[in-house]
Amino acid sequence: MPADDPSPLDDYPIPGGQPPEPVEIGAPPEAVRGRWGLLLLGAGLILIGLNLRISVGSIGPVLGDIRASLGLSATMASLLTTIPVFAFGAFAFFTPALTRRIGMHRLLGATMIALAVGITLRLHPSLIALLLGTVIVGAAIAIGNVVMPPAIKQDFSHRAGLMMGLYSTALFVGAAAASGLTVPMLPLTGGGWRAALALWAVPAVLAAVVWIPQIRRAPGRMRAGSDVADAPSERGEPPLRSIFTHPTALAVTALMGLQSTSYYAALTWVPTILQDAGMARGTAGWMLSYSAFPGILAALVTPTIARRLRPLWLPVLIAVLLTAAAYLGLAVVPTSATWAWMTMMGLGQGASISLSLTYIVWRSPDTHHTGQLSTMAQGFGYLLAGLGPIGLGAMHALAGGWDVPLIALGVLLIAQLTAGVVASRPVHIRASIPAQQRSLERTAA
Repeated sequence: MPADDPSPLDDYPIPGGQPPEPVEIGAPPEAVRGRWGLLLLGAGLILIGLNLRISVGSIGPVLGDIRASLGLSATMASLLTTIPVFAFGAFAFFTPALTRRIGMHRLLGATMIALAVGITLRLHPSLIALLLGTVIVGAAIAIGNVVMPPAIKQDFSHRAGLMMGLYSTALFVGAAAASGLTVPMLPLTGGGWRAALALWAVPAVLAAVVWIPQIRRAPGRMRAGSDVADAPSERGEPPLRSIFTHPTALAVTALMGLQSTSYYAALTWVPTILQDAGMARGTAGWMLSYSAFPGILAALVTPTIARRLRPLWLPVLIAVLLTAAAYLGLAVVPTSATWAWMTMMGLGQGASISLSLTYIVWRSPDTHHTGQLSTMAQGFGYLLAGLGPIGLGAMHALAGGWDVPLIALGVLLIAQLTAGVVASRPVHIRASIPAQQRSLERTAA
């Protein structure tokens, strides 16, 4: 496959023929499932995506209340948004085994139930319960993060770009709702931040209910190629570790990690940056919430635009430049033209997260490789991203201001651009079967 072919990668002929899209035994094909069944499946996937950022986005606007209530330092308080991000990475590697055991669709339903439980634990009046709930929330989201791309690849293989755009949009909508509505909900809960945070369990319960038809689907045995196993399947598919040195896989992973570092650092500290510059708490929260609206637009249209723009790395460059301009504005004049900075930040971050997720699907030839790349990119990527909020909090404490942390984020954008250029190349990741395994297969034959 020529690297400089300008046609969309999804249109490339795969040497030897495109393998059939794997499906779960017992799962009806599109023609049998029907239009309403597909709409219900798509709505369920979008609802799940909506919940994968709510419980993290709701923390930032009330972080000051939590610090005052529990007597936490800025660095300690940042753990409330850092723990989930680290969990996104650490628990991602448990997903392959869970997928093989219960199937992708039942696993997605289980994540919504676990998410609701973790959010509800925040009602308990203790720091331990708050931290334990945060870990459960992070674990549930980690699994959902990894399973969603291969689930979309499997169930909507011919609409992958559209569904990844809708999925990315749902992530932003959930974060926007949580950032903008948590503080206004405080009076409804008697002014208590615990109850306001616990209310966000309701969307998770709703998603689980809508997903019941998919949970009831017989998981059967996943056909070869549909799982994300770390061990070779019966048909000799290579393990997850076999793509760890693939240049494109490394680039997609780096892009995921770097854009997530920027996103979660901003999600945690932008309201505080604006408040320290003199903006009212409620207004600062709404500014962050507003940034999600241009982010939603960018996330929705970026996959479609990225297929048509040339050179292929141009969308990555545009996203990085928009984010860099927003950081510059926040560093120089944070309370002047704040709407402009938030607009550019939203557009840049929306495009970046949409590209990083869509590349997982575009750079893999089948569901098996999509699952592998999703596990690698989101596992290692979020472990890197977890350093963002706590790193910015520590730099702020040492520097006594926000200029140094914002400059550091700007420097990371250079690395993000480099990774994005490599990830944008139209190359399918194909892991190789280890020589030892090939020898065993020949012996068995």
